[in-house]
Amino acid sequence: MGITKTEIFSAHENNLATIFKVLGHPARIAILQHILNQKACICNDLVEELGLAQATISQHLKELKNIGLIKGSIEGKSVCYCINSSVWSEIQLKMNQFFSQEFSLNECC
Repeated sequence: MGITKTEIFSAHENNLATIFKVLGHPARIAILQHILNQKACICNDLVEELGLAQATISQHLKELKNIGLIKGSIEGKSVCYCINSSVWSEIQLKMNQFFSQEFSLNECC
């Protein structure tokens, strides 16, 4: 795979692309949906809920945590995760701004 030239793009473009990349996997969407539906922190029930291996879920949680969308706390032997509400709102604002840009429809296609 070739080297991406992220340095030629703005910090905003790179940040938005990272968010889309992390959210671009259905397992991560399912994890977020599960946390949101619980309306509370979740601990250790994702393997049973999603039917994926623990290692796979851990990798997806890591990606979500890397962009700050979820945060975790250690309770005994388990790690509990919840939505980071401030980052959630920030990402929501960025996506709303991106998709609410006005454009003129050109009849060329």
